[in-house]
Amino acid sequence: MQKKIIEFNKALRGEAKLDYQAGDVVKVYRKIKEGEKERIQLFEGIIIAVRGRQSSSPMITVRKVTTGIGVELILPILSPNIDRIELVKKAKVRRSKLYYLRNLTAKKSRLKYKDLAEFAKPVKKEEAVAPIEEKMDSTSSPQAEENKVEDKK
Repeated sequence: MQKKIIEFNKALRGEAKLDYQAGDVVKVYRKIKEGEKERIQLFEGIIIAVRGRQSSSPMITVRKVTTGIGVELILPILSPNIDRIELVKKAKVRRSKLYYLRNLTAKKSRLKYKDLAEFAKPVKKEEAVAPIEEKMDSTSSPQAEENKVEDKK
């Protein structure tokens, strides 16, 4: 039995690519089963802790404040009940565990968020704006071909 567990953990370890860190704001889409129906529920909050980053079952703790009440979820990343996790914002933090946020309000936390546009691949201005006519070679245009035909006659 022990060998089966070790093999299972090794197989999952290759799948676990954890790109999330403490300070990231994420949207977690969870599958909720109510009777025979299944629906997806959204939970958006800040990651205050990441545990088991190198293990086969990494877990994140996500926190949000709803109507003045703090709600935390401890979620295994590879759980079949998690549909997907989307990254909303990244913050520059100095600690790996942000448990001190439990005692602060949102305004007092003062996390410095990075814009996700920084992480996207930048498009060169020339490529995005260059008109189609400039990209076409004068020899390949239909008018140039007509001129060649007339010159041959």
